[in-house]
Amino acid sequence: MTILSSLLVFLAAAQIPDRDARLTAPQGTNYAYVMPSYATRAEWEARKQHLRKQILAAAGLLPLPARGPVKAEVFGKIAYTGYTIEKVLVETMPGYFLGGNLYRPLGKSGKFPGVVSPHGHWKKGRLENTDLGSIPGRCINLARQGYVVFAYDMVGYNDTKQTPHAFGGAREDLWNFNPLGLQLWNSIRALDFVESLPDVDKERLAATGASGGGTQTFLLAAVDERIRVDVPVNMVSGIMQGGSPCENAPGLRHDAFNVEFGAMMAPRPMLLVAATGDWTKNDPRLEYQAIRAIYQLYDAASQVEQKQFDSPHNYHQGSREAMYGFFARRILGKDGEVKEEPFTEDADDQMLALSGRTLPPGALDYEGVFAAWRKLTTVREADREVLRYALSVENPASVVAVETADAIAFTRPGRGDRIGGIYRRGTGAPLLVVHPDGAEAARAAVAFSGRPTLWLTAWQGGRDVSARHYYTFHRTDSQNRVQDILTAVRWLQMQHPGAVEIRGVGQASVAALFAAAVAEGQVRLGSTVENFAGTDEQFQKDFHVPGIQRTGGLAAARKLTAGGN
Repeated sequence: MTILSSLLVFLAAAQIPDRDARLTAPQGTNYAYVMPSYATRAEWEARKQHLRKQILAAAGLLPLPARGPVKAEVFGKIAYTGYTIEKVLVETMPGYFLGGNLYRPLGKSGKFPGVVSPHGHWKKGRLENTDLGSIPGRCINLARQGYVVFAYDMVGYNDTKQTPHAFGGAREDLWNFNPLGLQLWNSIRALDFVESLPDVDKERLAATGASGGGTQTFLLAAVDERIRVDVPVNMVSGIMQGGSPCENAPGLRHDAFNVEFGAMMAPRPMLLVAATGDWTKNDPRLEYQAIRAIYQLYDAASQVEQKQFDSPHNYHQGSREAMYGFFARRILGKDGEVKEEPFTEDADDQMLALSGRTLPPGALDYEGVFAAWRKLTTVREADREVLRYALSVENPASVVAVETADAIAFTRPGRGDRIGGIYRRGTGAPLLVVHPDGAEAARAAVAFSGRPTLWLTAWQGGRDVSARHYYTFHRTDSQNRVQDILTAVRWLQMQHPGAVEIRGVGQASVAALFAAAVAEGQVRLGSTVENFAGTDEQFQKDFHVPGIQRTGGLAAARKLTAGGN
């Protein structure tokens, strides 16, 4: 062995960890995340497009379903000095209704900016009116200032009660039917509703909300660039990612966190409002600076601002006045502070769309809403990219490996994974064999035939997955197995010409099929799936991948592997 080759082996070995990072203590909602560094606008834009698709995939909205015309009932107008309030029911999908209130200026003319305003986890939802947070207060004042404002429910709150606020399970996961996805869809449709109003200027649309409503605000702005100005309040944090099911969905934060999501607003104007008494306590020196660095890539650092209050978790009057002033500067073109005027809240029965009435005819129960979601979001044609995002895998650009006798170990540089196997050199097209019980079982099942052969020990599990919202931050065992197969495929492609054959043995044939379906380059599937019909029950038991059925499931994978890649 030459000095150069010895050096290369040493460098490769140094990159392969002794222990797979995927087995270490889990990251989660209260982990201290650090913003990655992005050197160029192009690098960030590529990351931003990936994150947008990742958010939509976790929400069950990749690709975005066809939306069609807005169907809304607006009624019960009450006029006050300077503003009106109306009740609203928006049918965001057939048989499912989103409740809210529409606040409009009175005594002013012209087209007005539109604001969507999710409420967060206040006890009374969009009707909350306390010193620490008042949804009616901000909406009334914005309407008086010249905005059309739609305050709408979280799922399970007030009028929007066809599902609980927290719902889901293994069956729903297969279809990405979760509170986060349903709320993001409602936010998109709420924006459609506001944009459709004849007195709204659709070129001036904004969003603001606090706490869980802040999460809704920055996720909506991340995926929908119709939001021109954004004020997420007390939620963009590197040390707390949101504790509610409506802020966590499987796959949402795989290798990502909320500060990156917030930065996706760049270069559009955004104000970060924070408090010293909650998880946004570090915003001025950490989160704001990280997001400002992204704005600097666009030469737009002046477009992002930050304001922190010495307060517990809130959207109190001071925070609201910071928002009013920011909106005035960025939307209305007016300088100076904007003070909140006194307001009077209305009785609940004057605000609730379902006060004294029932849901419209055709309103669905929980199972009906679930069925409507599947009909709305299921991908009709096999789509390799959509399937890859559901699997949450990558075709790595490079793979580092070290061979010792028959054994081999791999890693993706910078990923910290460690994958083992047995490798024998040969001639011809390479063969990758995967067995549920690892490399030795794979070699016993498929003997060496003279071809370059890699018997792989794909991910074997062994983690504690009991942490809250675990799969929001971590891949499932099945996703990790598919990734290991793709990593091994890439290494074989780097070593050998010709199509790599993937052969799964027994239950590993399912992971082999899905890996072949999303692999890049020349890949051929050399096994068939047996005793697996792709039912919900079988996916829950044998191939746990959130969203897999929404992508078309087994049929889509078979279509994508027909004839090889």
